[in-house]
Order: sequence, then structure tokens, then C-alpha cells
Amino acid sequence: MIFKSLCRHAGIGANSYVLKTKTAQVVLDAGMHPKHEGSEAIPHYEFLDGRTVDSIIITHSHLDHVGTLPVFLQGQPQAKVFMSPETAELATAMLHNSVNVMQAKRIEHGIAEYPLFEHRELDEIEDSFETRAIERPFDLDPEGVFRGTFHDAGHILGSVGVTIECEDKKVFYTGDVNFEHSTLQKGALFPEGKVDALIVETTRGEQARDPKYDRKNEENEFAEAIKNVIGRKGSVLIPVFAMGKTQEVLGMIHRFKAEGLIPKKTPVYIGGLSTKMTQVYDRFSTTSRRHLPNFRFLKDMELEAGSKKRKGPIPFHPGCIYALSSGMMSEKTVSNNFARQGVLENAKHGLFFVGYADPETPGGKIREAKQGDSIVLDPAYPPVTLNCETRIFDFSGHSTREAILNYILKVAPKQCFLVHGDDGAVAWFKQEITRRLPNTKVIIPEPGVDYVI
Repeated sequence: MIFKSLCRHAGIGANSYVLKTKTAQVVLDAGMHPKHEGSEAIPHYEFLDGRTVDSIIITHSHLDHVGTLPVFLQGQPQAKVFMSPETAELATAMLHNSVNVMQAKRIEHGIAEYPLFEHRELDEIEDSFETRAIERPFDLDPEGVFRGTFHDAGHILGSVGVTIECEDKKVFYTGDVNFEHSTLQKGALFPEGKVDALIVETTRGEQARDPKYDRKNEENEFAEAIKNVIGRKGSVLIPVFAMGKTQEVLGMIHRFKAEGLIPKKTPVYIGGLSTKMTQVYDRFSTTSRRHLPNFRFLKDMELEAGSKKRKGPIPFHPGCIYALSSGMMSEKTVSNNFARQGVLENAKHGLFFVGYADPETPGGKIREAKQGDSIVLDPAYPPVTLNCETRIFDFSGHSTREAILNYILKVAPKQCFLVHGDDGAVAWFKQEITRRLPNTKVIIPEPGVDYVI
């Protein structure tokens, strides 16, 4: 069996890999790189050498794992697409939104290649979707050369890691994983038996968590910060990713109100894609493995969520919570507009980060800034002065490096492929695995190179 990375760039981005034998071929994920545009954002599908692919596994619905699935299927229309039922719905919504974003970029930035696919194509490729439940083995090709089993990855709704068995070899691909319980998402449940090869994410390899960190305490500090802003007649802007982080934050706010940590009548606004994603979360409230079973955000919380009650732009009022995308506050998004049009310059307000923001994005620049600094949130508009309160809270959907290393030690792979991490993150894992598991071969896969398993 051969493993090959189809990634176009090192680090986190257009995630895609292939496992192949002489008679069968399976691809893992079909990501789009968030920092690149056009063809530079697409994995090296040409590395498949024109061979027919039997199937592709999508581990979850973030764009860096599913964003170029339609492009992949343009060249491999016969391939079956295996994913969880939750991922199928979330990915469809994400890809339709991606078409809209690409169409806008074509006009604004003159990217002639965009959109890479159309809404019509997305409707057609759904015929290729094969949804599978967790812990239920299934064939990945017609001859049964490859067998797959999904396991809950704890990252977002529907996220999975996958065991792949072939030729008496066992390979495990983590996808994106979180072993810790979150507000809504329960921690990953991965098999702990020995494997021949482990393909493992290394996202947080450069970050050592404070040993005093406690999730409940972090949430309560978040609640206290919100209460203080509301108390001084300000509003709280929480930049969130529409899928995953929005629903985690809503789960926290629900608890805060129920326990009297923030005023029960505080209006909460979400909107746009966040509302669509929350509708999907609600549809799986009784069947997915999660905390708050049967709880439906749009029915059981009083949200200002783009329903018939409210049409038009989201209004900005004092004393409210705004959980708005994008999480990195990219230009032309609702969170960026709110920050630029009133939040950033007013000392009464609070801007609270609950997830990762790339240093090059507007959100990343705010996180690094000091009070009184002038910040360019959108080059089309004048800079804005940072006067509001800013806080950063650790509610990452990715496991700590220590938790992932502990898992690696349990499964003691013969080979360990380090993926989905920047250079420093990968280097930390390589050093620790080499020290702790001297019999494990640690590989940082080069795109296009065949590695024998």
C-alpha cells in the first residue's frame, strides 16, 4: 500500500491525501487553501496520475477539507463520496456559500478562474454521496480491497477520523480532532489498538497549554467579561466561524443565562450562513453524539437569527451580544463591518475572540494591537482606532499537542505521518515522537512522493 500527499503547500491548507494499491485507490479529503486563490488553492489532483479513484472520504465540512470536492469530482466523476450524514448536509451548505464567495471575488479581484464550480454542479454531485454512521465498517471500493470505519473526532458536528484496513495493514487518519469535551461537542472516541500507519493532524504543536487551564473556568471568565460590557451599556462582538464555533458560543450563552451569569433578557444576534448552519445542527439534535441532546438553538433560545421576525441588515443596539462571522473578521464580512462601523472605536464595547485568527487577517491584527493603535480593517476604508475592550479566550476545536501525543503513544504506529500543521508544530511532534517511540518512523510527507506502508 502506498500513501501520498496531494497537498499543494506545506502546513494547514488544501488537505488531501491518497492511499493506493495496484487495484484500488482512495482519497482522503479535498480541501481548499484559505490563503491562496484560484488553482493555487486546489490540491495536486494531477498526482493521481490519471488513475481511477474508487472513493473519497470527507472527514468533516470545513473548507480546508471539503472546499474542492466538486473540482475533484470533475476529474473523477465515478468516485463515491463517503462522509457522515451530518457532514453531507453541512458540506452542501458550505460549498453553496463558497460559490457565492468566489463569484464576488471574481468581480472584486478579477480572478478569472472563479467560481471553480457552480451551484448546479453541487446539486448534481449529491448523487455521489454515500453517508455512513460511526463505528460501522464499510467497503471503500467495489472489490472490498479497502475497508473503512468512521469514529467520532469531536471537532465539529459530523467530524470523523477513519480506520482503513487493506492487505493486512491498518491505517488511521485522524482528520481534525478534539479529545476534550466542549460545550456542545463531546470529545473524540478513537480506537486505541496498534496501527501500521497513523496520519495525524499537528495544528497546535507550537502551543503549550497553560497547565492551570480549566475549560469551565475559561467559560465563566467569558461570562464575566460579557456581563461587564452589558453592565456599562455596551455591546459584545464575538467573531465566530459560522459552523462549529457559532453553535459552541450559543451553547455557552444558553448556560450563562440559565445560571444567571449574564442578564437573561440580553438579545443575541446571529445571521446569514450561521443561521443556516445552526438549522443543520438543530436537525441532528436528537441523533448526533453531543451535549444538550434534543436542545434546538433556534427553537429553545430566543435568538435574533434572520427569521421572519427580522429582515434586512442586522441592527446595532447597546446591550446586545453579536456572534457574527467571519471568525477571522475578513474584509466584507459582517463581523468586520460591525467592528469598523462602531465597535472598535467605542470604549464601552467588547470584542472577544473565541477561536483562531491568522495573524495576517483583520482579526489577527486586532489581537496583536494595543489600545489606541490604528488598524486597517478593510483597505477600502480609513483605519480605525482600537478603543474597545479586547479579550482572547481559548475554546479551540483542536486538541492540545499533549492530548494528541498521548494518543500517538497509545497506538504506537510503525509509521507516523505528520500533517495539517505549520513547520514549528510538525517539528515539535517529530522531536517528541522520536524521543518517546524510537521504533516509530516519523515522516513529514512531501507532496507527490510515494511512501510505502
